[in-house]
Amino acid sequence: MRFALRKRGPSNFERAADGSMTLVEHIRELRNRLFRASLAIVVGFVVGMWLADPVFDLLQQPYCDLPNFRAADGTCQMVQLGPADGFLLKLKIALWVGLIVAAPVWLYQLWAFVAPGLHRHERRYAYAFAGIAAPLFAAGAVLAYFVVQKGLEFLLTSGVTGLDTSLEVTRYISFVTNLILIFGVAFEFPLLVLMLNFTGVASAKRLLGWWRVAVFIFFAFSAVVTPTPDPFGMTALAICLSALYFAAVGVAFINDKRRGRGKEIYAGLDDDEVSPLEDDREPVTAGERIEAVAPVAEPAPIDRRYDDMT
Repeated sequence: MRFALRKRGPSNFERAADGSMTLVEHIRELRNRLFRASLAIVVGFVVGMWLADPVFDLLQQPYCDLPNFRAADGTCQMVQLGPADGFLLKLKIALWVGLIVAAPVWLYQLWAFVAPGLHRHERRYAYAFAGIAAPLFAAGAVLAYFVVQKGLEFLLTSGVTGLDTSLEVTRYISFVTNLILIFGVAFEFPLLVLMLNFTGVASAKRLLGWWRVAVFIFFAFSAVVTPTPDPFGMTALAICLSALYFAAVGVAFINDKRRGRGKEIYAGLDDDEVSPLEDDREPVTAGERIEAVAPVAEPAPIDRRYDDMT
């Protein structure tokens, strides 16, 4: 009995990379990937509904650690203005948790749709940047959590109401989640610096020359985006961004050394500096005289009885 082996055709990734996929097939693939990503987010939302209570307790902890905000039974004294605010807040927390839980799936679907249009070295850079982006965002979120702990007491004690004021629960959770999101996104700035260097737009030496402007921008950005007017959160975010900037410049120096940048013939010259000219000119001598060429002799007559081949 003979079995015929079925030859597998090119995958969708290969067809999208070589340009053989039609526009309708691209749209169909986008629809399928959006459906898978949405399904993963729905599953993550279900998991988030189960984890909403412990996540709420974690977000509430900086507020509950303050004095005079715990009741005699150990619960935090927070205010709920509307009857549905608690349920809507649980849905919001579940959605955030669902996005985080389903992040590997919907990020992969996004990458699988975009990757065929990139070159091989660009894909390697994307893998490295994605591997660095997640820890940086997590570090920014942890810093924001500690900033809330330090800044919340300053905000409550500096007002005219004092520490006996109870906070509204939805506004407090929005305050904490927005601070975590801002700090997490701000910690992705070193990836932009590395992208400028890896693509050849700016060298490490030029990036290091911008450090004064970068530090000023970090402090101004921290003063604008930090919700708390206390100096602790602004200074902590600005110092961390400055440290990450110098770390990214250090990686850029390593990348330039690996690629041999800075060793070009005009690398040490500024844009408005004249390049040096070597003054080792040699005198031009007259060339040798060319003898006259003798005329070509007349060829012998060809016997017309035969053609050229015979």
